[in-house]
Amino acid sequence: MNSTPSTTEKTILLQSLRNLKSTPSPDFLERVLRSVGLPSESDEFVLANGPTGKLFIAFNHRGINHVLAAQIVDENPHMFAERHRERFGRSVRRAVKEPVGLNLALRSQQGQKLTYDLGGLSDFEKSVLRKALEIPRGEIRPYAWIAREIGRPKAVRAVGSALGRNPVPVLIPCHRVVRSDGQIGEYAFGTEMKRELLVIEHVDIAEVERLARSGVHFVGSNTTNIFCYPTCHNARRVSNAHRIVFRRVEDAVESGFRPCLNCRPDDIRSA
Repeated sequence: MNSTPSTTEKTILLQSLRNLKSTPSPDFLERVLRSVGLPSESDEFVLANGPTGKLFIAFNHRGINHVLAAQIVDENPHMFAERHRERFGRSVRRAVKEPVGLNLALRSQQGQKLTYDLGGLSDFEKSVLRKALEIPRGEIRPYAWIAREIGRPKAVRAVGSALGRNPVPVLIPCHRVVRSDGQIGEYAFGTEMKRELLVIEHVDIAEVERLARSGVHFVGSNTTNIFCYPTCHNARRVSNAHRIVFRRVEDAVESGFRPCLNCRPDDIRSA
């Protein structure tokens, strides 16, 4: 005889628990839900080692939904739980185990394979964050690149705002998006941490800023006649003897160069 509750039985049980007149222990509902195979209705969190320090990371059965640098709340779980409730309106409790793949994603600074719960964001904000996830480790893009890639080329400021509200920084790498003038720009955990994250990924920030000050935004190879953003892995392989620099996309195209299929450069003057 199969003793596993049916979907209907689970639904009835869940509704009955919600209608309890007495006050059960805070974790009673969660324990019962888990025992019958239903997903938890609250979030869980772990304290994990990130690239630049410890991170509080919250998640539920839909995916990871909140990352906060532990130093911001003095590594205090109760302070993190309060921040989480203020932002999402949900409780959060310490998890028994971390999400699958989290440690690998943090060690490699590549969060593309993780699952995220971005339910509280607008469709526009979700599209911005999903596009940021596509930026490879060790490369940076301007805000205008994301705006163009998602089909909203004039929404550069809105892109910046969406990245500033990113609920899962580090894993969704908004630190890889910078200003079009070559400046690093703002970051949820502070500009210094943004620079640290990029340095760990071997981004030559000083060179990027030097090029930008001289008006250079693109780098090409006279052997392939392809041009890229300076941090694209293809651009970084070009030797000085074959390196050509450009201020604008038009300059590169007029010189017979084609845009890189990896970084897909475009004119960033409007950012």
